[in-house]
Amino acid sequence: MATHTHRIHHSIDYIELPTTDLAAAREFYGAAFGWQFTAYGDGYAGIRTTAEDGSDEAGGLTLAESSAITRGGPFVLLYTADLDATLDAVTRAGGTVVEGPYAFPGGRRFHFLDPSGNELGAWSES
Repeated sequence: MATHTHRIHHSIDYIELPTTDLAAAREFYGAAFGWQFTAYGDGYAGIRTTAEDGSDEAGGLTLAESSAITRGGPFVLLYTADLDATLDAVTRAGGTVVEGPYAFPGGRRFHFLDPSGNELGAWSES
């Protein structure tokens, strides 16, 4: 298993996203955000970060039945330096924008669904 060294007190350290199609999820997140993965069999892929040597993991994609996936699950908010470019990458990769972009007290953000129906958001300071 890849190393895991975040260990920042009271911060999101690792998150697992359920998916009904592991290959489609890897393709989507790779195309939209440049994420890379470590395969751990047919039902799990670790999400590698760009921290240090690229072997650190921030989370994973786990194969799940469609009934286990709902928009009401954990909400993950991703930071981006360029919200418009990220919005374009998400839609080109097959994501569905469900809210925004809109202004909020910290900047701008939008919400989207990945191919398995997980709702995530992306935000930037401007």
